[in-house]
Amino acid sequence: MILYEYPFNESIRTMLRLEHLFDRLGQLIERDAPVDHHYALATIFEVMDVASRADLKSDLLKDLERQKVQLNGYRGNPSISEAALEAVLARVDQAFSGLNQLPGKAGAVLTGNEWLMSIRSRISIPGGTCEFDLPGYYAWQKHEPQRRRADLLHWASSLMPLAQALSVLLGLLRDSGVPHKVVATGGQFQQSLPQGRIYHLLRLRLPQTHDFVPEISGHRLMVSIRLMRQDAEGRLKASIEDTSFELTLCA
Repeated sequence: MILYEYPFNESIRTMLRLEHLFDRLGQLIERDAPVDHHYALATIFEVMDVASRADLKSDLLKDLERQKVQLNGYRGNPSISEAALEAVLARVDQAFSGLNQLPGKAGAVLTGNEWLMSIRSRISIPGGTCEFDLPGYYAWQKHEPQRRRADLLHWASSLMPLAQALSVLLGLLRDSGVPHKVVATGGQFQQSLPQGRIYHLLRLRLPQTHDFVPEISGHRLMVSIRLMRQDAEGRLKASIEDTSFELTLCA
């Protein structure tokens, strides 16, 4: 199955982008090739760019506090496991504490590193990190993988409170949805959303064997999905088949 996720607002869109970058960063750091560590460093800079939004940190702290209040409301509920509830609350508290103690924006501490910022200023230029442009960076890439990895982990450590907060919030959001089977009749599916409930994320699972690409659009009142197929040149063409898939709406 292939999972597609569609955010209904800008806040969730930013969170998903950052999660995507952190996932990539984790994979690249574990590898040994200099080119992988080059792109790991580029990913750290991308995280800093996305996280530079002035109100991101405060918004995440408010979301964590809101989740804590909501979860505390489940105390004493006989249908809720107290042990499981306490474990989730501990994760929320830990994420809140870590993010709250982070000085400034995520990665702000790295902006004081002139060597890193010299790389950042040239990494977006095609070929801008050649050995004659940044000989010091070129020499760093010749270090042993373990040494480069240690440096990358040190630089990324200032971003980890943000990654932990995202993991907790997105995990709780995804857990709030209940998957159900639906059918795209003639390759199209539409569903009205109930008033009074605000959805933040749509999750869609398609069998990989179907080779479909979903085009998703949605707002607070309606969700629309059209299933497409790529031709030999990569162009998308609408499917006219009746196709079942799994849909989850997360509030």
